[in-house]
Amino acid sequence: MAEDFFTGTSGILCIALLIDALVGDPPGLWNRLPHPVVLFGRAIAWGEARLNDPALPGAERRRRGILLLAALLTGAAATGWLLHRAVAGLPYGWLLEAAIASVFLAQRSLYDHVRAVAIGFGEDGLDGARRAVSMIVGRDPERLDEAGICRAAIETAAENFSDGVVAPAFWYLLAGLPGLLAYKALNTADSMIGHRSARYLDFGRAAARLDDFANYLPARLSAVLFWAAALALPDADPATSYRATLRDAGKHRSPNAGWPEAATAGALGLRLAGPRVYGGETVEDAWMGHGRAEAAPGDILRTLSLFRLACLALMLAVAMIGLLSF
Repeated sequence: MAEDFFTGTSGILCIALLIDALVGDPPGLWNRLPHPVVLFGRAIAWGEARLNDPALPGAERRRRGILLLAALLTGAAATGWLLHRAVAGLPYGWLLEAAIASVFLAQRSLYDHVRAVAIGFGEDGLDGARRAVSMIVGRDPERLDEAGICRAAIETAAENFSDGVVAPAFWYLLAGLPGLLAYKALNTADSMIGHRSARYLDFGRAAARLDDFANYLPARLSAVLFWAAALALPDADPATSYRATLRDAGKHRSPNAGWPEAATAGALGLRLAGPRVYGGETVEDAWMGHGRAEAAPGDILRTLSLFRLACLALMLAVAMIGLLSF
């Protein structure tokens, strides 16, 4: 029975989550080799430069964006299928597949990047924190005060728990390596061309819409996992997390990001999101939660504790799915 568990999809995913939590992205490896997500980005940039002609009508640019996305997802899914077939017949092939899947999960890297902001405050004050937060958000760090930096780091942990951890795990459970690689390719495309700027409004529309669909259930599952984590964190409030999610998540300008952000805000007694500046332009957004807007460096560490527990809850849920499938 144990062997069947570890060679099944749920067991492989549990091992992948454990590998990612313990090892993350080894810099020694990815300094020598391009990360697969980097390769996705290069393919998207190459296709966008050749297909997205600003002189074309909007309908034609939308059609070309769909063609690029279809080619990208087909290539990613095919690569996932080939990798699965390549390791399936090998001794301990399930362990090799878990190692491959772990590359596309972001527990450890997200934790380390957000923790670096808290470390920056301790080592070099506001300047150190601004340098660290500039690595994970698109906001101008020079316009952020201490509370703004802390909220940015906390929001990054919450939102990216959904699309960097829960969503890849969800799509691996549904469709194995083909589903996992296709999701990561789609998510990369959305981050690069799924914007509402004049250049990408039409060309990137398909990527943005499909990414919203792909993250619909994972975003809501991430909120549930934060509720579960709040039950185990002594200074968190699961009831307020639940109420804040149901009250505020739908007010967010993103159809998905509000769920993990509102759950985190409610659990920790904070107020997240709200108006913020990107590229010199103020983005008006609703507040998530009714707590303190004046977040502090200590709140970043509380968020990371909640994040770790939510990752553990995810692993336990995946293991339970595997055990119930026998």
